[in-house]
Amino acid sequence: MRYQKHIFICTNQRDKKSPKGSCSNTEPELRFEFVKELRRQGLQNNVRANKTGCLDLCGKGPVVVIYPSGIWYNKVTLADVKEIIQTSIINDEIVERLHCKDFARGKRID
Repeated sequence: MRYQKHIFICTNQRDKKSPKGSCSNTEPELRFEFVKELRRQGLQNNVRANKTGCLDLCGKGPVVVIYPSGIWYNKVTLADVKEIIQTSIINDEIVERLHCKDFARGKRID
Protein backbone atom coordinates (compact mmCIF):
# COMPACT_ATOMS: atom_id res chain seq x y z
CA MET A 1 0.00 0.00 0.00
CA ARG A 2 1.54 3.28 -1.05
CA TYR A 3 -0.25 5.62 1.37
CA GLN A 4 -0.72 4.83 5.04
CA LYS A 5 -3.42 7.45 5.53
CA HIS A 6 -5.78 9.53 3.46
CA ILE A 7 -7.38 12.88 4.15
CA PHE A 8 -10.67 13.22 2.27
CA ILE A 9 -11.74 16.84 1.75
CA CYS A 10 -15.22 17.48 0.41
CA THR A 11 -15.04 19.70 -2.66
CA ASN A 12 -18.71 19.39 -3.61
CA GLN A 13 -20.00 22.71 -4.87
CA ARG A 14 -23.60 23.88 -4.83
CA ASP A 15 -25.12 27.22 -5.62
CA LYS A 16 -24.39 29.68 -2.80
CA LYS A 17 -28.17 30.06 -2.28
CA SER A 18 -28.68 26.34 -1.65
CA PRO A 19 -30.29 25.67 1.74
CA LYS A 20 -28.06 22.57 2.10
CA GLY A 21 -24.86 24.59 2.03
CA SER A 22 -21.72 23.62 0.19
CA CYS A 23 -18.33 22.54 1.47
CA SER A 24 -16.39 23.94 -1.46
CA ASN A 25 -18.00 27.38 -1.45
CA THR A 26 -16.57 28.24 1.94
CA GLU A 27 -12.93 27.11 1.64
CA PRO A 28 -11.92 26.47 -1.99
CA GLU A 29 -8.20 26.28 -1.14
CA LEU A 30 -8.63 23.80 1.71
CA ARG A 31 -7.33 20.71 -0.12
CA PHE A 32 -4.31 22.59 -1.45
CA GLU A 33 -3.49 23.75 2.09
CA PHE A 34 -3.48 20.13 3.27
CA VAL A 35 -1.14 19.20 0.39
CA LYS A 36 1.23 22.08 1.25
CA GLU A 37 1.29 21.19 4.95
CA LEU A 38 1.92 17.51 4.24
CA ARG A 39 4.91 18.56 2.14
CA ARG A 40 6.17 20.90 4.89
CA GLN A 41 5.98 18.01 7.35
CA GLY A 42 7.66 15.56 4.94
CA LEU A 43 4.57 13.34 4.89
CA GLN A 44 3.66 13.57 1.20
CA ASN A 45 4.83 10.02 0.44
CA ASN A 46 2.84 8.47 3.30
CA VAL A 47 -0.34 10.55 3.44
CA ARG A 48 -2.53 11.70 0.58
CA ALA A 49 -4.96 14.62 0.62
CA ASN A 50 -7.83 13.63 -1.67
CA LYS A 51 -10.71 15.72 -2.89
CA THR A 52 -14.05 13.98 -2.70
CA GLY A 53 -17.64 14.59 -3.66
CA CYS A 54 -20.49 15.07 -1.23
CA LEU A 55 -20.09 13.43 2.18
CA ASP A 56 -23.72 14.22 3.09
CA LEU A 57 -23.01 16.83 5.78
CA CYS A 58 -23.22 19.92 3.57
CA GLY A 59 -24.59 22.21 6.27
CA LYS A 60 -21.59 21.38 8.45
CA GLY A 61 -19.00 21.93 5.76
CA PRO A 62 -16.26 22.00 4.94
CA VAL A 63 -16.09 18.34 5.93
CA VAL A 64 -12.84 16.37 6.23
CA VAL A 65 -12.47 12.62 6.92
CA ILE A 66 -9.27 10.94 8.10
CA TYR A 67 -8.88 7.38 6.83
CA PRO A 68 -8.41 4.66 8.00
CA SER A 69 -9.14 5.98 11.51
CA GLY A 70 -12.62 7.19 10.51
CA ILE A 71 -12.35 10.61 12.13
CA TRP A 72 -14.87 13.12 10.73
CA TYR A 73 -14.31 16.86 11.04
CA ASN A 74 -16.71 19.66 10.24
CA LYS A 75 -16.48 23.41 9.69
CA VAL A 76 -12.77 23.03 8.88
CA THR A 77 -10.89 26.21 7.94
CA LEU A 78 -7.47 26.87 6.50
CA ALA A 79 -6.27 27.74 9.99
CA ASP A 80 -7.18 24.21 11.21
CA VAL A 81 -5.06 22.28 8.70
CA LYS A 82 -1.78 22.24 10.63
CA GLU A 83 -3.51 21.16 13.85
CA ILE A 84 -5.42 18.36 12.09
CA ILE A 85 -2.22 17.00 10.57
CA GLN A 86 -0.32 17.17 13.86
CA THR A 87 -3.14 15.74 15.95
CA SER A 88 -4.84 13.20 13.69
CA ILE A 89 -2.20 12.22 11.15
CA ILE A 90 0.95 12.26 13.30
CA ASN A 91 -0.49 11.53 16.77
CA ASP A 92 -3.64 9.52 15.84
CA GLU A 93 -5.80 11.66 18.13
CA ILE A 94 -8.91 13.80 17.62
CA VAL A 95 -9.23 17.58 17.47
CA GLU A 96 -12.32 17.66 19.69
CA ARG A 97 -13.48 21.17 18.73
CA LEU A 98 -13.75 20.10 15.07
CA HIS A 99 -14.93 16.52 15.62
CA CYS A 100 -18.22 15.94 13.85
CA LYS A 101 -20.61 14.67 16.48
CA ASP A 102 -22.96 13.28 13.79
CA PHE A 103 -20.45 10.55 13.06
CA ALA A 104 -18.36 8.52 15.50
CA ARG A 105 -15.51 6.61 13.88
CA GLY A 106 -17.59 6.43 10.69
CA LYS A 107 -20.86 5.30 12.29
CA ARG A 108 -23.95 7.50 11.96
CA ILE A 109 -25.46 8.74 15.22
CA ASP A 110 -29.18 9.48 14.90
